Amino acid sequence: MARYIGPACKLCRREGMKLYLKGDKCYSPKCPFEARGYPPGQHGKDATFRRRKLSDYAMQLREKQKARRIYGIMERQFRRYFHEAERRTGLTGENLLILLETRLDNVVYRLGLADSRAQARQLVEQGHFLVNGREVNIPSFALRPADNIALRVNSKKSTYFKDRRELIGKRNVPSWLNLDADELEGRVLTLPTRQEIDVPIQEQLIVEFYSR
Repeated sequence: MARYIGPACKLCRREGMKLYLKGDKCYSPKCPFEARGYPPGQHGKDATFRRRKLSDYAMQLREKQKARRIYGIMERQFRRYFHEAERRTGLTGENLLILLETRLDNVVYRLGLADSRAQARQLVEQGHFLVNGREVNIPSFALRPADNIALRVNSKKSTYFKDRRELIGKRNVPSWLNLDADELEGRVLTLPTRQEIDVPIQEQLIVEFYSR
């Protein structure tokens, strides 16, 4: 499966904001965005270049790219999510964010079992998690209300997850999820509402981009 393997901080610089793609490093003074917040490329430092007015298309494209980069999804898969969101009842933009939020890798990240979505994706691919008692190693696995996410018995013995117990309360768990910090297990209580999805995305611009 194709995935971006370049420098994550370059993506933040391109979007002009922190996307928190590298976990704790993004919160520290060592974050490269702090020193180089301008866009990458030979014109990145040019203030006139940065102040140029973006067209409607450019703003829509940037918002779509930002969403893709936050959730770590390639273009073809992201387009499939959009078409699925269109088929569902309700607002397409909100449906899209709900589909992205209920991916297994994102839920693992939201529960605080990983420092970033990229790390969560890697842990899922390594087969550390059970969903309703069955091993699932597909990061895009769609979770539903009442689904239970637990660690495999052998995974609980690993150094990583033993150390994770000390850090588990570091990130606030969204109200649509429940976390058992002692067992490192989570549960999807309900689908998230737009107010519960704290991502800096204007989903209507994404809808407009694909509706051109």
